[in-house]
Amino acid sequence: MPNVSQISTVLRLGFSSKRRLSNGLHFVARSYSTSDPPKQPSGPLKNYTKLVEQGRLQHDPYQEKVVSAFENLFGRLEHFEKQMEDYHVRLAEWEKKREEERRKLMVEEAEKKEDDGMWASVNKHGQKLLGRWVLGRRQMNVEPGVGKWVSYLNRERKLDSIVGSRPAVPPAPKGLYIYGNVGCGKTMLMDMFYGATDGIIRHGQRFHFHEAMLKINEQMHKYWKENGAEKPTQYSISSWIMNLPVDEKVKEWLAGEEFYKQQLQMKHILPAVADKFLVDQQSSKKGASILCFDEIQTVDVFAIVALSGIMSRLLTTGTVLVATSNRAPRELNQDGMQKEIFDKFISKLEKHCEIISIGSEVDYRRVAAKNSVENVHYLWPLNDAVLEEFEKMWRQVTDQYGGEITSATLPVMFGRTVEVPESCSGVARFTFEYLCGRPVGAADYIAVAKNYHTIFISDIPAMSMEIRDKV
Repeated sequence: MPNVSQISTVLRLGFSSKRRLSNGLHFVARSYSTSDPPKQPSGPLKNYTKLVEQGRLQHDPYQEKVVSAFENLFGRLEHFEKQMEDYHVRLAEWEKKREEERRKLMVEEAEKKEDDGMWASVNKHGQKLLGRWVLGRRQMNVEPGVGKWVSYLNRERKLDSIVGSRPAVPPAPKGLYIYGNVGCGKTMLMDMFYGATDGIIRHGQRFHFHEAMLKINEQMHKYWKENGAEKPTQYSISSWIMNLPVDEKVKEWLAGEEFYKQQLQMKHILPAVADKFLVDQQSSKKGASILCFDEIQTVDVFAIVALSGIMSRLLTTGTVLVATSNRAPRELNQDGMQKEIFDKFISKLEKHCEIISIGSEVDYRRVAAKNSVENVHYLWPLNDAVLEEFEKMWRQVTDQYGGEITSATLPVMFGRTVEVPESCSGVARFTFEYLCGRPVGAADYIAVAKNYHTIFISDIPAMSMEIRDKV
């Protein structure tokens, strides 16, 4: 192979119905798509056995062991879903009653303070008093610091005695944490299980690690904007306070207490984000939730802290976790970052998940690449004949899907976009330099993978340490 050689490639990202599974012959690249999987009428073991009998999968005893574990989990999900539906009904009733009682207690406290002469100085411009708090967030005549904290705790204790403790979460079936060598079928088996849960579990999500981190960042940013310092102050005053038939000084105190509660909540942003991480906001009913997490890893401090906070909350509130990784749980943090937080997270994960090593030494990606001529094409070397073949394939695929070849702009996140120079009906074309030589990252690639089922990449150079960043 000449050192200056270049290749062109076409990647079908696995959105086509012709795609085969990763142990079989036509798997190409893992899709980051979050679209709903097709309905599976049977469990993962039956599906796996059928694919082996059809010759679409090669029988692998290591994979079969994992599928059996998935089947055991699958068999417990339907009953768990019913338990969680009942739990969420009770939880909603408890939350509603607790909020009603909390407001009553706050109004009673405020009126008592007024009767005791705490606000002896009568303000003749009632509405302006509240207005000053609105404009400047000046919490007048309220206990600062420790006093407010004690007041908040006392109120919470009273609520516990009036309303009772939070309903207990039904014990969830143990999830699965599957680890093993690259290409041994972890993702394929997890996706097979996830597809089988459609229609059984009400709330389910399947994320790749990078996609999950982006979603956590996005949700944290959204929560901060809605509840934090960036939020316009006038919206911080709840309508229930504004509509109370009480003195403006009472409203001012109540608004201050509400703001203090918001400040406390901001200190626990990860649990708040976790509560909305999986739930389908369009659904009128709540039930069980399952999170399938592909290639879990700890690449930096934020990943460790965020995963610990989010996962711990989900696991203790009834979410079933299924995760894949190349490493065993205790080997995820080899650099020892945030060791105490990491160790607590892993202990919780081990408590809520069965840890299974897939054990297979076969890299089925290489097997698929050797045998597949349908979904992967590497064209080399970069000469006139290869370029002509590449252009021919581009025309064939775009003609197959129809439509006009145009440029496109894809939304990424936080207002960012990525430009696609050439695209047509789910097919896109890039040069290697355009995809890898510019300041782009996981969010950009995920946006491309979500919008295009087929990717053409041209002018790929021979890899070397000189272009390590692009590699």
